[in-house]
Amino acid sequence: MQTKLQLQVSPQTALNEVLLKEEVKQHLSLKDHATLHIKILKRSIDARGRKIRINLTVLAGVDEMILPEKIQLTYPDVCSSRKTCHIIGAGPAGLFAALRCLELGIKPVIIERGKDVKARRRDLAAINKEHLVNPESNYCFGEGGAGTYSDGKLYTRSNKRGDIEKILKTFVFHGASEEILVDAHPHIGTNKLPQLIQYIRETILRSGGEVFFNAKLLDFKTEGDKISSIKILNETGEQDIVVQNIILATGHSARDIYELLNKKNILLEAKPFALGVRAEHPQSLIDSIQYHCGSLEEVISKREFLPAASYNLVQQVRGHGVYSFCMCPGGIIAPCATSQEEVVTNGWSPSKRNNPYANSGIVVGLELKDFEPYRKHGPLAGLELQKQFEHAAWMFGGKTQTAPAQRLQDFTNGKFSSALPDCSYQPGLKSVEMQQVLGKLIGPALKEGFKAFGSKMRGYVTNDALIVGVESRTSTPVRIPRDKDHLNHPQLKNLFPCGEGAGYAGGIVSAAMDGERCANSIKY
Repeated sequence: MQTKLQLQVSPQTALNEVLLKEEVKQHLSLKDHATLHIKILKRSIDARGRKIRINLTVLAGVDEMILPEKIQLTYPDVCSSRKTCHIIGAGPAGLFAALRCLELGIKPVIIERGKDVKARRRDLAAINKEHLVNPESNYCFGEGGAGTYSDGKLYTRSNKRGDIEKILKTFVFHGASEEILVDAHPHIGTNKLPQLIQYIRETILRSGGEVFFNAKLLDFKTEGDKISSIKILNETGEQDIVVQNIILATGHSARDIYELLNKKNILLEAKPFALGVRAEHPQSLIDSIQYHCGSLEEVISKREFLPAASYNLVQQVRGHGVYSFCMCPGGIIAPCATSQEEVVTNGWSPSKRNNPYANSGIVVGLELKDFEPYRKHGPLAGLELQKQFEHAAWMFGGKTQTAPAQRLQDFTNGKFSSALPDCSYQPGLKSVEMQQVLGKLIGPALKEGFKAFGSKMRGYVTNDALIVGVESRTSTPVRIPRDKDHLNHPQLKNLFPCGEGAGYAGGIVSAAMDGERCANSIKY
C-alpha cells in the first residue's frame, strides 16, 4: 500500500533516512515488522521561528516497493520536414521553443549571435580579468542566454503560463539532478547548467534541427503582413535567409533588436522595469539572521543540516517598490556588461552555494512616468534611462569594469567609505559615494528601503556589507507587443515575440514556458 503524507520534521530528520522512516512509522502507527519504503516528493524550509522545520511531502510504501520514475522524452526526426521555424536566440525561450517545435514536427533553426556554451568561457574570463567586453559573447549573449552563467534558478510564480513540471523534467532528462523536482525553490547552479544546455543542443541537432552560432540578425524584409526573409551576419559575411515563421527570443539585453524594430516602424512599447544595486553580505551573517543564531558556532552547527540562507524583502517607498531581486546565497557578483563603456552587475551561485558571500539585487521599481525626461526616445525611453545609469557606473568606476561601491551602512548615512570589505566581484571595486551614481531617482528610495530592511532583518544594514552598482538588467524596459490569443506581433503575422526580451517572462522557467507557447501558436 502506498500513502502520501504531509510531514513537518527537524532539519536533522529530513536529511537522515533512518530517522525519517521512524517519523513516518510513528505517523502511520506501523508495527515494527512492517517493511517501509519512502520517497520525498516535495521539500521546503520553514524558518519563521527559532525552531526551524522542514516541510515534506513523502510517499510511503508499506510492504510495497516504490519504483523509481524514469523520465523518458522522445523527439521525432524533423530533418525532412517542410515546416521550418527560425528562432532568433538560444536562451531558455529559444531552446525550449526549439524542443517544442520538434514535438510538433517543425524543423527549428536557431540563430544565436554569441558563441557556444564552452567558447563563451574565454570571453567571461576576459571581462573578469582584462576588463574586455565582447559585445556578442558575454554573460548575456551566447548559448543558453543570460541564465547559463548567472545562477540557474528555476523558481517561478508563473504557474498559469505553462507546464512547470514539464520544463523541470526536461532539464532532468538532459542531466539535471532530480532534486529540482523536489525542492520548493529549485536551483541547478552556474557550474552545472552549461553542460545541460549543451545536451539540449545535441537533442535538437540529433532530431534534425539546426543551430548556428556567431550569427547575428541584422535586418529583415517584409511582404504584406509577414516577414519574408532575414539578413544574418555570420563568420563568412552577410547572408539572406527565406523564412516561414520567426520566434524572436533575443533576451533582455539585445538593444540592437529594439532599435532595428523601432527604425522599421514596428510597434514597440515602453515597459516598467527596476534598477538599483547588488548588495553583498557575508553569508554567515545572513545565515545568522535567517536561522536565528546567537553565535558563529550556532551558525556552523545549523549549516550542517541547512542550506545557505536566502531572503526576500520588499518595501513601498515614495510611491515606488523597493525589493530584493535574484538573491544568490553562497554566490558571486558578476560583470554583465554587453558594451565596453558600461558597468552592469548580476549575481550567480554554484550548485552547492558554498561561497562565503550572499548577494542580491536591491532595486527600485520604475514606472513609465519616471521615463519622462527621455520621452523624445518614444518606446525606447526606458532603454535610454537604463543606458545612462550603466554609463555613469562605468565613469565612476574609472572607465573599466571596476565597479563603484560603498559600505552599506555608510550609504544609508551619507558617508564616504574610506576602505571597502572583501567582495566576490572579480574585476574590482572603487569606493564611491553611490548617491552620485544613483541620482535623485534611485538613491533616496534605496536609502529608505535599506533602512526598512534593517528593521525587518536586524543586522542587515552593516558596514560588513556593501553595495555595488549598478543592477539594471532586471527585465527589459521595452515590450514587443503581441496578440494575446495568437502571440504574433500585431503588424507581422509570422513574428512571435518571445521570452524576457519581448517582455513576457522573468527567469529561466517562465522563459522556457513562453518558448513552448510561441511554438504552439505557429500556423502553416
